Amino acid sequence: MAVKSNLTNMVLVLGITCLVCSALLGGAYALTKEPIDKAVVEKTNRAISQVLPAFSETAYKEVSSDGKTYHYYEATNGSSVVGYAIESTTVGFGGNLTLMVGVTPDGVVYNTSVLSQSETPGLGAKCNTDEKFMAQWKGFDPSSKILSVKKDGGDVDAITASTITSRAYTEAVKNALEAFKSLNNGGQSNE
Repeated sequence: MAVKSNLTNMVLVLGITCLVCSALLGGAYALTKEPIDKAVVEKTNRAISQVLPAFSETAYKEVSSDGKTYHYYEATNGSSVVGYAIESTTVGFGGNLTLMVGVTPDGVVYNTSVLSQSETPGLGAKCNTDEKFMAQWKGFDPSSKILSVKKDGGDVDAITASTITSRAYTEAVKNALEAFKSLNNGGQSNE
């Protein structure tokens, strides 16, 4: 004789299914959390080493600028500061664009590195692979160059067919430089 379908049976089957799925998701999260966290730390450390000159140690800090909190790493070599690696996020064409911007103590951009992006593959996603675009950020001195894309009257060459992404990248660098100014002007800093 077949089981008669009723509300109690449906609720019971649905409840058991939800419990099993929840347990599987919780288990997958528990198994992958540590490796994912480790990969994020390694990616951050690799980005810091790419955007700053040689250093011996870093200290994680925060600074507030224009109502936003920026995370940064102060890199030192002995007792002297060699630079600051500042995380900066803006919105590009496809979503958030997060950079690590290295700034030397004199306010010059040493280099930049993309931490995460969700731009269009083959277009805006070139922001972390286009050699010509990436090279222009090395040694970028905002005191002698205009920090805007050329289409807007600045000195930054945009990625072909990706002006929105190029503007977002430039804005992220600009925000990091504002955070740097806050550091040097006694901005609120937390260790």
